[in-house]
Amino acid sequence: MKKKVIIIGGGIAGLSAGVYALRCGFDATVLESHSIAGGNCTSWKRGGYLFEGGMHWLTGSNPKEAINKLWRAVGALRDDVKIVNHEPYVQYDYQGTPIKFYRNVDETQRHLTELSPQDAKEIKKLCDNIRRVRDLAMPLSDIKGVKATKPMHPPISLAFSAMSAMRVMIGYAKINRDEYLARFKHPGLREAIGTMTTVDNGVLPFFFSMGIFARGDGGFPEGGSLPFVQRIVDTFTRMGGELRLKTRAERVLMENNRAVGVRIAGEVLPADAVIVTCDTMQMDYLFDEPLRADWLEEMRAVTGPTMTTFLSLGIAADLSRLPHGFSFKPAKPLTLANETYEFLSVNNYAGDPAYSPEGKSALTLFFGGDTYDFWKRAKAEGTYAREKQRLADSAIEALAAYAPETRGKVEVADVATPLTYERYCGTWKGSWMTEMTPGMKMKDYPSAIDGLHGLYFAGQRIQPPGGLPVALMTGRTAVQYLCKDTGTTFISEE
Repeated sequence: MKKKVIIIGGGIAGLSAGVYALRCGFDATVLESHSIAGGNCTSWKRGGYLFEGGMHWLTGSNPKEAINKLWRAVGALRDDVKIVNHEPYVQYDYQGTPIKFYRNVDETQRHLTELSPQDAKEIKKLCDNIRRVRDLAMPLSDIKGVKATKPMHPPISLAFSAMSAMRVMIGYAKINRDEYLARFKHPGLREAIGTMTTVDNGVLPFFFSMGIFARGDGGFPEGGSLPFVQRIVDTFTRMGGELRLKTRAERVLMENNRAVGVRIAGEVLPADAVIVTCDTMQMDYLFDEPLRADWLEEMRAVTGPTMTTFLSLGIAADLSRLPHGFSFKPAKPLTLANETYEFLSVNNYAGDPAYSPEGKSALTLFFGGDTYDFWKRAKAEGTYAREKQRLADSAIEALAAYAPETRGKVEVADVATPLTYERYCGTWKGSWMTEMTPGMKMKDYPSAIDGLHGLYFAGQRIQPPGGLPVALMTGRTAVQYLCKDTGTTFISEE
């Protein structure tokens, strides 16, 4: 009889763990509290528009990337899935002058140097940093002690790429963002780079993101989150897995330090193993007593939430003249909680029939920062809807001043706050990644706790900063721990 695995959480980590468990001969059931699977990899329909709320680009979209094999193994990517590489990646409008950052780093260097010859030296340094981190792909390997049909080891070349990237990390890890921007003489360049960086995170994330694009990765699977998730769900169920939606796990049942099942409303589901993929920051409700482990305490001590308030607009105007990613400076800064937004960043889905009806445009505007307490208080005081409307009105007016064809053409305005993500996705403070502050160490946390058996963990917190590829890989890793503990051969990707 096959061993039974119950997976708590139907996001990318849970679905991936489910597929890998089935591949390795286990019986797998995924429990998801929401009405749809996917977790933070999600989008929603309003008034004929589709608004993207999860995937903006994907690490591993390029078939040359090692992690592409993993996406294909779980069914998320196939040969017939079109990958869109928007070009330029982002454009900033400085007083009518477009400042563009291309995926091709050489083209970016040429464009920026033509714009500001006096910054040629600093522009070259910027682009050289992107080149130094360009080849640092996500390392993939098997855990120690697991028997795999095709063992996976990082290539030797990755070590040289890591050394090159390390020089950038050492040189810029603790450099203040504003200090870095001051190196550029052109005010438009300072503003453009400023829209892609934050004071809290510094400039390293900018270098590494641009490095991903520079090596031809970071594309957008056509259709976005919903079909991406559905392809994994179809793979899982076709292989015999059971996905139970609208099913909230109440307790992980432990006997003699071993997971033996999960309790849901009015039902006990026996299991030989349990994989917890819900947010590790707030999973204590699943256990009679909070779990204790040095790595868990360390993770919770250093983890900060990356959260965003998303304003999605459905506009009865064709904005395909504007690039997919663009930003601009409104005449008057916008405010939200204690945050001030001098610049507005936009994703433009005009011309994409999956998102925008013909001749119309779906846009998403991003308002970062830790606004959770503000929204929580507004909810309690009954001002939640009013504050969402205030934000939408101010952004719509700013957009109309920038793109006059949008004035009076907004058909749908939808605000998704961190509370929205907390409610539907169950994430801590509605965060969708872990905040990587300057000097914070890159660290992988274990997928198990010493002394507890048949209990494993996966999800975005296990490997900060998180994101879709981390969810995928930690789901895989959790199953490798399971295989190792049960003497099962892990079925590797072809």
